[in-house]
Amino acid sequence: MYIAMNRFRVAKGSEAAFEQVWLTRDTHLDKVPGFVEFHLLRGPEAEDHTLYASHTIWANHAAFDAWTKSEAFRAAHHRAGDNKPLYLGHPQFEGFEVMQTVGRGAK
Repeated sequence: MYIAMNRFRVAKGSEAAFEQVWLTRDTHLDKVPGFVEFHLLRGPEAEDHTLYASHTIWANHAAFDAWTKSEAFRAAHHRAGDNKPLYLGHPQFEGFEVMQTVGRGAK
């Protein structure tokens, strides 16, 4: 499994607009082979921003890489530049290979 995260430092006062963008957009993820799950996370507040993260789970790194090169990716991100005024700096990408998963009832 592979987890891809983007961290966004959203300017104070822009949280509602940022959330609206994410909650109303068509992600196109349901059409992508290897996609497992998506989460939009709201994190701690700092003096000048609130931290958010987009968190996607993929079957493997190859599935994520294929997504980034797909028409679905381009469609999902075609207006991303319109929202730059909401952020402080660029989103920070972090990718992780899952080394261990522990679930309820696992032995």
